[in-house]
Amino acid sequence: MKKKRRDGSETRLHLLEAACKVFATKGFREGTIAEICSKANANAAAANYHFGSKEGLYVESWRYAFEKSLKVYPPDGGVALDAPVQERLRGRVLSIMKRIIDPESHDFDIVHKEMATPTGLLAGVMHESMEPIFQGLGSVVRELVGERGTEEDVRLCLMSIRAQCFGPLLRERRRKMGSGPPLPVSEPVQDNVEVLADHVTRFSLAGIREVRDLIEKRASQTLGGDMNSDPAVNGGSL
Repeated sequence: MKKKRRDGSETRLHLLEAACKVFATKGFREGTIAEICSKANANAAAANYHFGSKEGLYVESWRYAFEKSLKVYPPDGGVALDAPVQERLRGRVLSIMKRIIDPESHDFDIVHKEMATPTGLLAGVMHESMEPIFQGLGSVVRELVGERGTEEDVRLCLMSIRAQCFGPLLRERRRKMGSGPPLPVSEPVQDNVEVLADHVTRFSLAGIREVRDLIEKRASQTLGGDMNSDPAVNGGSL
């Protein structure tokens, strides 16, 4: 019995590995169970047994690819929780970038195919899997923005940081896979991801400092307005 269970888990793993590659290159509609089973040296009955349907295999293959990538590149970049906040920001930026440029990170390619021909099947698993990562980055940004910053301030800073991480590297990834247009000569992509991470971190920290200055100015103006409307401050009587 133990040998059968071990063989079953190995079959499931082989199916996931094969499905990741097939869905990453062909997408859900063009990728077939027959091709996946052929690559996994398994039969359709095994795929149905382990995943219930092609849709189930599609969702679980993305989850598997995503979790596999995170094992190689932890979201915090390996930076200690008690490290300076600037280092923790860089660690998270570097983790994102390393995942993007790694050709084995099939979760990005599956999502790219999903965006080209949407099925809606990945929405739930992507939200469930990625929300903790965004929350982790958000907590770092919140610390940098300061207590007086609003959720909107934090959200906008997060949007800018993610755009710097994802934009050029995803385009370059698609270009190298032959699924995207060549980049203009005026927009070279830096191959050294450490240099890119340093730049994005410095650029983001400078931007957040400016945002924080605006927040402090906003707070002082609000406080000044409150003081001017206070009868006690203006010499009024109680």
